Amino acid sequence: MGRQSTQNVAISTGGGDAPGLNAVIRAVVLSAAHVYHWRVYGIRDGFDGLLDGTPLIELTPETVRGILPRGGTILGTSSRGNPFARKTIVDGEVVITDDSHKVLDRLDELGIEGMILVGGDGTMHIAHDLIRLGGRIVGVPKTIDNDLACTDVTFGFDTALHTATDAIDKLHTTAESHHRVMVCEVMGRNAGWIALNAGLAGGADVILIPEIPFDIEHVCAKLDERNSRGAKFSIIVVAEGAYPIGGKPMYLERGSAGRASRLGGIGRWVADAIAERRPIEVRSIVLGHLQRGGSPSPFDRILATRLGAAAMRLVAQGKWGRMVALRGTEIVDVPIAEAVAMPKLVDPEGELVRTARDLGVELGAG
Repeated sequence: MGRQSTQNVAISTGGGDAPGLNAVIRAVVLSAAHVYHWRVYGIRDGFDGLLDGTPLIELTPETVRGILPRGGTILGTSSRGNPFARKTIVDGEVVITDDSHKVLDRLDELGIEGMILVGGDGTMHIAHDLIRLGGRIVGVPKTIDNDLACTDVTFGFDTALHTATDAIDKLHTTAESHHRVMVCEVMGRNAGWIALNAGLAGGADVILIPEIPFDIEHVCAKLDERNSRGAKFSIIVVAEGAYPIGGKPMYLERGSAGRASRLGGIGRWVADAIAERRPIEVRSIVLGHLQRGGSPSPFDRILATRLGAAAMRLVAQGKWGRMVALRGTEIVDVPIAEAVAMPKLVDPEGELVRTARDLGVELGAG
């Protein structure tokens, strides 16, 4: 496609924030300006901003100067802004409506001819549904959880992994000093990528992930075995979606209705369960949103930049309904429908798990 000065492209960052979002925005804007001479507009706060009538931001090389190393997103985001099930308050009651048609109408009103959606599994599902309604959308995979299919890795994961590993390194010294068991709960939703990788990188003794339901007695037996060898401390890494055999993932309850809304609490449960069974000092820590924050790692900056530039190329080619992805060392594009068909989870029999077992790491299932 030749250069067109009238082309208008919008970019939106949806779902939870992740280090590298600003790098994507910058790459889209710079490639749009330098290669295609098109205009790029930023949608603020995900679909909420679009539906609330919040004015778009015209993004230029000047407005994105200096944002490459910044965490978060200059556009803002929303993890609960699903236009197909939008929640509003009417007369004090929560009303759920399908406002998806308003999204496409709003884009048409604004003269937006194509949209780049940056997000994880939830955002890509929304993108897929909007595409079926006629939306002209290209996807960019983002999530610290690394659970989006069709790409080897999502940007944001590497930085979160560094944060979690650094925390585990620090826990080693205090655990050893006080002869304690330290339980560290990390993010990941229903995938164990952060827990497994950070646990291996940080030298954890026990790693509990959602893909392998655990037996707390196996965990305690591992602690006994370490104690018998003179190791008076242990490090346990628990994914927030992990759960015991016969149980189910735990959720923190929020809101006046007490509705389960987000994963959490399993780290404390494991700590309490160990303390009930063994005369050991146990402490638990939840890393939480620390894993989302901070400056993106060099790997995430480069990956996000490559994905952003590739997304702009897809827009130029009119390849709607596609998502850019990393395969090996190359950036490719895949149907968004394939990316959301099923989540990418840790293989319980895969090489990474086998490596952990070979090193004597307890995974809670023997």
